[in-house]
Amino acid sequence: MKKFLRYLGLGLLSTFFTSTPGLAAERISFFYPPFGEFSLSVDSLETFAKKGKIDQDFSFYASRATPQELAQLRDLLQQRFNLTPTLVSQVTYSPIGEEVMQQLGKLLLTESRQNGFYAIRASLILAAADREGLTVVNLLRKFPSNTVRVNFTEGLRIVDDLSQLLKKKDEVVASLQKEAIAQAANSTVDFSKQPDLRSPGKFRWQKKSLELNDISRSRRLPIDIYLPTTQNSESTDRDSQSPPFPLIVISHGLASDRSTFVYLAEHLASYGFAVAVLEHPGSNAKRFQQYFAGLASSPEPEEFINRPLDIKYLLDELQRLEKSDPSLHRKLNFQQVGAIGQSFGGYTVLTLAGAKINFEQLRQNCNPNYSSFNLSLLLQCEASKLPPKNYQLKDDRIKAIMAINPIDSLVLGEGGISQIKMPVMLVAGSQDIFAPPVFEQIRPFTWLSNPNKYLALIENATHFSAIAEPTPENDVLPVPPALLGPDRAAVYSYLNALSVAFMETHLLNRPEYRSYLQPSYATFISKEPLNLSILQSLSVAQFNQIWSGSIPQSAKLSNPQPTPTPR
Repeated sequence: MKKFLRYLGLGLLSTFFTSTPGLAAERISFFYPPFGEFSLSVDSLETFAKKGKIDQDFSFYASRATPQELAQLRDLLQQRFNLTPTLVSQVTYSPIGEEVMQQLGKLLLTESRQNGFYAIRASLILAAADREGLTVVNLLRKFPSNTVRVNFTEGLRIVDDLSQLLKKKDEVVASLQKEAIAQAANSTVDFSKQPDLRSPGKFRWQKKSLELNDISRSRRLPIDIYLPTTQNSESTDRDSQSPPFPLIVISHGLASDRSTFVYLAEHLASYGFAVAVLEHPGSNAKRFQQYFAGLASSPEPEEFINRPLDIKYLLDELQRLEKSDPSLHRKLNFQQVGAIGQSFGGYTVLTLAGAKINFEQLRQNCNPNYSSFNLSLLLQCEASKLPPKNYQLKDDRIKAIMAINPIDSLVLGEGGISQIKMPVMLVAGSQDIFAPPVFEQIRPFTWLSNPNKYLALIENATHFSAIAEPTPENDVLPVPPALLGPDRAAVYSYLNALSVAFMETHLLNRPEYRSYLQPSYATFISKEPLNLSILQSLSVAQFNQIWSGSIPQSAKLSNPQPTPTPR
């Protein structure tokens, strides 16, 4: 009973409020057999939030919490979420938003024990429109039911499964770090005497902006090209010091734009790479600004096709312009093209490298009863709405790719990823909750068949660690500081160095850069708390051995995807 009451105390309340800020109108009811039903009034929470006072109703739970937990709960209850009713309405009425509301509604029931889908959505919109704004207490007040019934048994199961899953993830990360450290110990390379690839190269560069118009798809593509110059360059150490320059294309993630990876584009240009950074108009920051303002629909499933086609069109147009535009004439080498993408952009470059959409896997797993702790599946399952056919997305001009926090486990799966035959580097953050590293990068790494593959694992990095600081133009998805992770400067330096080493090695065939891709180099440049590890191999059998152990059946990895638990 003591353990139960502890769960029922502030730890449980904090869990539910953090995940779903809005539980009841007058009372919150918890039914937990065999102990019966417990409840808490909203008035008690409001009094605690505004005055810090604990009344008799709330004291039953507060007495089982630490002062720190009580302080955290009060901060949460007082926090105002700056979201407009239009934005909340747009999101909750979108296909993905409705799916999230349905899953939450299985946990948060109405007074008549019905799915709380409509009540949750209504309370979110009404609270956002209220003059007091979107707060936890205001959400409770707007919930259109006298009592909300929390599916306590299911909630505890979810919390237990999630905690075990997170523990297992930490064990996988620790095991891979241990293996990388062991491999690094065998290295004899003294990196202190080698060029520091984290520092800018010797090339100067110029930026050229264009807007391409693909009339056949009604897609306008803003483009920034970072073009190295040989004038006043001090570099004379490689054949590509003069045009044509090898070309790198960078694809941004969802709700981002071409400024997201300016730091990486400038760094690669300083090493003699021409870099083309484009925006995908169907899923960039501008589209999301319009969507949140009620001026556009949510991103369409066709983005899974249009994104790689954007890059194919970009390369076609650059080949055309290279012959007619004096500023580009004979400046670009289309025999040496690489691609880098993050998140949805990671998916994009994987398809360009040869991975095909796995419609059979999507059909089997994307259904109303399928849910997961893997938030990226909300987006990946949108691809199941596409007509299932063999889309030609691969581009033979691309010879090497880097995918940072890619989403791929379900939309591509082993059947798609295993078709990639070129060098690949996958970059994962251990604290990425939007593209979980075990499911979206580490396990897919085992599916790659080309021996020239690398897994860069960054401890404590999140889904946002590789992204540049937002600008006023692209700051459309305010991210709580807790989700941003530690200072991102170290991650920028890792990606700067690794992208140069990877592209020099596998795009330009310069073996002297291969040492920078070894585990020992990661150890050399690693900085706490964002410790970097590099692995060059990991078999399916090795991964399964690491993963196997005492974990909930619902969290066990299977082909194609784990964790059928509510999102």
